[in-house]
Amino acid sequence: MFEEKRHRVSNSISKITLLIVINIVVFFITGIFGSLQAHTSVNETVYSYLAVHSYLPTLLSRFWTVATFMFVNATSFISFIFGMLWFYWIGQIFEDFVGSKRLLTLYILGGLGGALLFILAYNIFPIYSVSKTIATAAGAPACIMAVMVGTAMIAPDYTVFLFFIGAVKLKWVVVVYVILDLLLTTGTNAGAAFTHIGGAGMGFIYVRQLQSGNDWGEWFGKFFKPKPHLRVVSKNQKNTNTKPRQDEIDRILDKISSSGYDSLSKQEKETLFRASNDDKS
Repeated sequence: MFEEKRHRVSNSISKITLLIVINIVVFFITGIFGSLQAHTSVNETVYSYLAVHSYLPTLLSRFWTVATFMFVNATSFISFIFGMLWFYWIGQIFEDFVGSKRLLTLYILGGLGGALLFILAYNIFPIYSVSKTIATAAGAPACIMAVMVGTAMIAPDYTVFLFFIGAVKLKWVVVVYVILDLLLTTGTNAGAAFTHIGGAGMGFIYVRQLQSGNDWGEWFGKFFKPKPHLRVVSKNQKNTNTKPRQDEIDRILDKISSSGYDSLSKQEKETLFRASNDDKS
């Protein structure tokens, strides 16, 4: 019953809507707690328990942030609204081509790719050796970036309309985003740039594998697919196709001679019936 309920709910709720709702909830939670801390920033309170950390000891003690940071947005309210609208439009295009379950897969993989590149960059490159102990990153833009790149690979000539610019092919929009992020890797917001690039790279790899026939998200389908109904089979049930043993037949015949046919149990009557059919064949 639980599996069937979960299957119905998962199919009735749009994956884009679900992801956007989670982003909105997390955005307001971090905003509310941030406003309550008069002398402490959000980065030092709730945000630090949701955003991913580049400093390995802190990351190990807050390992769950690799998942929670996928729904964290470190932007202003207006930027957040536009980001969610953009994700909704792009996500719908992706869903129309390959389905909603693959959108969810790509969103999560994009977050993992962004977290991986962010952590590696801050622990490998000496330029970030000082700031790595306090550096954190929000991952929702990385997940959206993965969906953008994936959509551009599937429908590169899809036309989108941008304010003050007009009609532009989606592939050129994505190229501009990636170039800007590459330029920002040496700036003050390098962490965000690395997560975006990591998400973009994962979006490219995932869709390339999908086009080659390898769907990394098949396990999502298995998770949402209801399990078949179980059947209870008695361990004592005998195989009806097996010929009865001769000693069993003799015992039943002795019981008939002493107590009559009506004294036989149902199973004994079936055994005798099978034995008679075997003799006829």
